[in-house]
Amino acid sequence: MNRREALSSVALLLGGTIVGAEVFLSGCGPADKKYGASLTFTPDDVSFLDEVAETIIPATSTPGAKEAKVGQFMTVIVNDCYEDKDQKIFLDGMKKLNDAAVAKYKKNFVDLADTDKHDFLVALDKEAKDYMSKKKPEDPTHYFRMMKELTLWGYFTSEPGATKALRYVAVPGKYEGCIPYKKGDKAWAT
Repeated sequence: MNRREALSSVALLLGGTIVGAEVFLSGCGPADKKYGASLTFTPDDVSFLDEVAETIIPATSTPGAKEAKVGQFMTVIVNDCYEDKDQKIFLDGMKKLNDAAVAKYKKNFVDLADTDKHDFLVALDKEAKDYMSKKKPEDPTHYFRMMKELTLWGYFTSEPGATKALRYVAVPGKYEGCIPYKKGDKAWAT
């Protein structure tokens, strides 16, 4: 192989790599989004989700879900990661939750007293557990289960959840597989 053939081969190879990369990257563009259309959550929706999350994980000696901005986290995950059918279940679930609170207490969920919110969500959690234990694989997930899972995920991966509710070491040392645990110790975040 002479120099001209070698340069020609390298140019072809390099050009194919660049064109292939461009096609690969542009193939993942927003027009080809696998999941549903972008949803628009209003500030009231985020506040509503914050109230639900704060009822599930209230502020105590550690920050609550509202301080961790779990409502905003939920909107991002539902918008970016949920399929159309799950987005619909979640959005319809927000309305169902509020409508059920109005039917029971004659007030919107966000306007209820903390004890009423707690009692209401405990009953809803029991309903979701019963539903999930009897559901068939093709049946949709219960909307409250989605909300609860997103609350836990959003809280314990947030800075306040990981650093204040859990034990956190920013730069851990060596691996210690057997550390004594005393009743009441926080779980490890790292």
